[in-house]
Amino acid sequence: MTLNDWIGSHPFLDPLARVRRRIDAAVDASVTPLPVPSQWDEYVEEFAAGVPLLHSQVPIDLEPAGHAIVTVVHRLATDALYAPLAADAAALDLQLQRDPLAPSRVVAWLLGDESWDPVREGALRSIGWITLSASLRPLVHAFTGWRDPARWVRRYCPTCGALPAMAQLVGVDPGRRRLLACGRCTSQWRYGRTGCPFCESESHRLTSVGVDGEGGLRIDYCEACRGYVKTYNGQGNEEVLLADWTSLHLDLIARERGLTRAATSLYDLGPGLPDAPPAFRADSGASEQISQGASPTIQ
Repeated sequence: MTLNDWIGSHPFLDPLARVRRRIDAAVDASVTPLPVPSQWDEYVEEFAAGVPLLHSQVPIDLEPAGHAIVTVVHRLATDALYAPLAADAAALDLQLQRDPLAPSRVVAWLLGDESWDPVREGALRSIGWITLSASLRPLVHAFTGWRDPARWVRRYCPTCGALPAMAQLVGVDPGRRRLLACGRCTSQWRYGRTGCPFCESESHRLTSVGVDGEGGLRIDYCEACRGYVKTYNGQGNEEVLLADWTSLHLDLIARERGLTRAATSLYDLGPGLPDAPPAFRADSGASEQISQGASPTIQ
């Protein structure tokens, strides 16, 4: 299944898909992949202690990615094909161009430094992480190959420290495994089959809300904390079904059921989003069949 196939069968996602295409085009024209560390020895102890790679002492120069983010924002500020995105980008561009330290500030802010305030926080979070993720792709691939998956069974991302936006069930019993997926840097890592990655409750199995005809997607949630993770039960369509934004209609279902999204979202599900139509509402049998949806937007 291709992304175009998925959007064709979920036309309510088309406005967001058009925005993503504009951002992705600017990213492709601006990003140079970051170099991969030549050796990982100095990270062994921090890895064992649960320190995510980008928060560790490993000398990874993220400033080129910061410059790429500033460039992407500038490109989008002059993009006449999508005015709302261009307006947010123009406000950000004005702030960033005036600040000689903008590249380092942006990256630090994306990683949790709250000492700096961007003028369009939601837009910068989305544009920034899409750009940073592209810059990190070779490093994430190499890091995945280096680390022992059995030694990082934690609730947060081994690369950037984010809570999981998605999960994936792979393999067959008795060797079936659950992988968690980061919605920011796209890393995946192993986690227990039944535990909640938010409150870490192991007292009972997660409850599932199935969504027929949705490529194996479902919502797994914890009765204890009401946190949920969207789950792809299958293999072969990871690029489409683990992209987070391609399943925002599941976030609407979860919201209708009073569930809480604990992971950072790069997309707006705030009060301004239209209510889900009847086929999406919690009292409509959404767990049996979903056929239409609302129009989520980028932050």
